[in-house]
Amino acid sequence: MNQYNSAMEVTGTKRGFRNPLDIIIEAVARRFGSKSKEVERFLRFAVVGLIGAIVDFGTVFVLQATLLPPTNSNNEPIASNVALATSIAFLAAVVSNFIWNRYWTYPDSRSRSVRRQLVMFTFISLVGWLARTVWISVAFNPLGELMMPILLPVIQIVRPGYVPSVTASGKLGTMVAMLIGVVVVMFWNFIANRIWTYNDVD
Repeated sequence: MNQYNSAMEVTGTKRGFRNPLDIIIEAVARRFGSKSKEVERFLRFAVVGLIGAIVDFGTVFVLQATLLPPTNSNNEPIASNVALATSIAFLAAVVSNFIWNRYWTYPDSRSRSVRRQLVMFTFISLVGWLARTVWISVAFNPLGELMMPILLPVIQIVRPGYVPSVTASGKLGTMVAMLIGVVVVMFWNFIANRIWTYNDVD
């Protein structure tokens, strides 16, 4: 019996739940030999990050379409609305990510209480949030102005005659800046949490 299967037997009983993705993730991870367990964790963490990104982007989309538009009535950018919408969305994603990581990615990490792990996980997430929020607040408007002319022909295929507004450009810029931020923060979160929050697993 190899090291990977032994680890699976030990941790398999501690898993809070399993889902169909486990079969694919475990099959891919086995290809990495002695590093298979860490690859498995990273792949689960990435899936959790994808779920968090859906929560994140979906929340921003809803907030910008309703309570916190990225521009005012004069079509001037409102960086504070963008910062607030993306912050609320980020916190919703942190809660989702913590629950999934606690019970799916790191079910064998139980030497600390759930409260302590949540504080550690949240601290790391807040560092990522701060960097991401500054980045998005600074970059959303220039990115929107840059990307709208590039994507306009594609948009006009679906909506002929579409003329973009400053608000639409701001929304597009927010999403592009978020996409870049999400990728960078995902790697930060995985490495920092593996070294600190979940350092009690083999």
